[in-house]
Amino acid sequence: MPNLKLIAMRLKSVTNIQKITQSMKMVSAAKFAKAERDLKAARPLGIAAQQFYKSADIQSDKEQPKEIFVALTSDRGLAGAVHSNINKNIRAQLEAKIAAGGPSAIDNCKIICVGDKSRAFFSRFFPKQILMVGNEIGRLPPTFNDASKVANAILSSGYDYDTGKLLFNYYKSVVSNETTELPIYSQELVLSSENVSVYDSLDADVVQSYMEYSLASLIYYCMKEGATSEQSSRMSAMDNSSKNAGEMIDKLTITFNRTRQAVITGELIEIISGAAAL
Repeated sequence: MPNLKLIAMRLKSVTNIQKITQSMKMVSAAKFAKAERDLKAARPLGIAAQQFYKSADIQSDKEQPKEIFVALTSDRGLAGAVHSNINKNIRAQLEAKIAAGGPSAIDNCKIICVGDKSRAFFSRFFPKQILMVGNEIGRLPPTFNDASKVANAILSSGYDYDTGKLLFNYYKSVVSNETTELPIYSQELVLSSENVSVYDSLDADVVQSYMEYSLASLIYYCMKEGATSEQSSRMSAMDNSSKNAGEMIDKLTITFNRTRQAVITGELIEIISGAAAL
């Protein structure tokens, strides 16, 4: 027979966990509302920067171009699979390269981990590919200053990449987000594009200034999309956790009451049996 004290302790701990998850859900709901408002203002920046690359029609002619993957996650968890989806996407691409060309096929690939969640993942699977790590991401809403720091770190990393990908979670709705990637290119590739060379007034300094600003704008847009997706996923995860805790509380309450009734019944039988023996 289960111990009444153990059941009572378990019931109390699950009740406390439910209070925590309900509080986290309320906090995430408030943060999500603010993040969704900020996202509406940030999307035009990202769309404008993407349109330039689409119009330029930039392509790399190298057989094995140097690639860089920027995993835009955060330091905080308890948000479902919102971070692991990005990590698994990059892992799948690198494993496909290894399958096609052997272990040396990823020597020209580097990863920049923005957030501890991506750092912990790639430290286990591809530690040699990690170029740098950014911490303190996700504790506060992302700002353009944060995106500028990430962009400056990429440009001043000393790794002369040809092409790259920004991987983030695109926010669709409260219950849906999609792992998306945006391409980025080096200044040399942009200058060598035919659609860019038609502008006579564009020199290297102008292109460099624009590349720095557009990269910061893209990263800011991706971070806003990721922050909104993270808060919505955390809100959904905490809601599911609260419901699961409620079901456990109901089952434990029934078990506790049945066990207590069994104990009382057993004691009554002992008392009646003792009285009959006298």
